[in-house]
Amino acid sequence: MTDSVQQPWGRVDETGTVFVRTNDGEREVGQYPDATPEEALAYFERKYADLAGQVSLLEQRARRGAPAADVAKAVETLKSSVVDAHAVGDLESLSTRLEALSGTTKELTEQQQAEAKAALADALAERTRIVEQAETLAAQDPAKTQWKQTSAELDSLFAAWQRHQQDGPRLPKNDANDLWKRFRAARSTIETHRKAFFADLDASHRDVRTRKQRLIERAEALAPRGADGIGDYRLLLDEWKLAGRAGKKLDDALWAKFKAAGDVLFGAKAEIDARDDEEYQANLTAKLALLDETDKILGEKDPKQARSALNKVQREWDEIGRVPRDQVRPVEDRLRKVENHVRSLEDERWEREDPEKKARSEGMLGQLHDAIAKLEADLAAAEAAGDARATAEAREALEARRAWLKAVGG
Repeated sequence: MTDSVQQPWGRVDETGTVFVRTNDGEREVGQYPDATPEEALAYFERKYADLAGQVSLLEQRARRGAPAADVAKAVETLKSSVVDAHAVGDLESLSTRLEALSGTTKELTEQQQAEAKAALADALAERTRIVEQAETLAAQDPAKTQWKQTSAELDSLFAAWQRHQQDGPRLPKNDANDLWKRFRAARSTIETHRKAFFADLDASHRDVRTRKQRLIERAEALAPRGADGIGDYRLLLDEWKLAGRAGKKLDDALWAKFKAAGDVLFGAKAEIDARDDEEYQANLTAKLALLDETDKILGEKDPKQARSALNKVQREWDEIGRVPRDQVRPVEDRLRKVENHVRSLEDERWEREDPEKKARSEGMLGQLHDAIAKLEADLAAAEAAGDARATAEAREALEARRAWLKAVGG
């Protein structure tokens, strides 16, 4: 067999031995029995292609940010494989690329260490934030805490803690333990406060329930008194309003019983009112007829005549008696209108005939006439003397007195 099959990176000799060319010379890589030289060479070229593919894949992993330690380990493994590779191809270029990857691995290691440090700091801050939120909830005044909302927030914080623990970077053991102790203590405090709050609330509800049940019994005991028990029932209602709350569902049930006891009393009163209204219907008819006559007094101008007519109406009004409850206000308003008219007539007469007022008015008129006469004399004297200032003052005073006299009817 002749040395006729070769390519830039290798050849096959006459014995079927395959060599690879490197910077250090040729190196035997093996034989491929029972094959042609071309097949033997192609076999070892495929070996090289496999190595080149592994190097390319590793380069891609490095570019994508694969863990630097994994990349470095793979680089060393491939270096050993390339150095003694039973393959035909540009092994020197693979070695060069692997050396370049070694440098990249160093940079990647530094970058990933920095990123890991930053991620750890962020994780520690986030875990701390969760703990501080739980501690804030634990510091609330139990009496003012909205427990449904607080419990939901605490559950949300615990779920966030678990997700962070599973998905986030692993914290240093001491930091993780300290934060968990703080979170657990906050959660324990909240649970203790919650149990104490609801225990107190249950005790309070029991007391309120007992008080309200007694009020119900007292209200139900009023039933035999019928409408006469309404006053006492209203007093019980005042006590009910001060009794407090026994929980919404229970409160509603207790109130239904208490109200039912009151309904019995008000129902009895309603029956009485209905009977009375029926009995008083005739009285209403009589009073409406009387009011039609009474309205004529509104046209009366003489206060004595008006008062006499009104007195007669009022006597008849009282004799007729009561009217249905829903008609009391309308009929009384009509009578009140007439009464106001008569009163206004009497007031006007009194204003005119009041002796004291009349005396005061006559005395005032005399004084005004005397003052006017004196001022007229003063004015004449001032004008005769040519005193302009005295003349002006006298005239101004005189005009004021005359205006006053006119106002009081003199």
